[in-house]
Amino acid sequence: MHYVWMVIIGLIVGVIAKFVHPGKDNMGFLLTIVIGIGGSVLATFLGGMLGMYKEGESAGFIMSVIGAVVLLIVYGMVVKKPSSGDSSST
Repeated sequence: MHYVWMVIIGLIVGVIAKFVHPGKDNMGFLLTIVIGIGGSVLATFLGGMLGMYKEGESAGFIMSVIGAVVLLIVYGMVVKKPSSGDSSST
């Protein structure tokens, strides 16, 4: 049951992060879940490194959304679409 809740919360966090993040993010259902879960993992890791969370404690909902937004920004930089003025595709 833990994994089911992890997927549900990951979906919710991913959808909120996509709503907060400016621009259009063309990603499917599964990638949204992965971004949400990854945001939570990233927030937990960074919060632990900064002393915000004790060992074994996970990030809260808001920090998870912030982590997911950070991942969306990185995702947008990695997966860039070629500009419409690019003449190399002719």
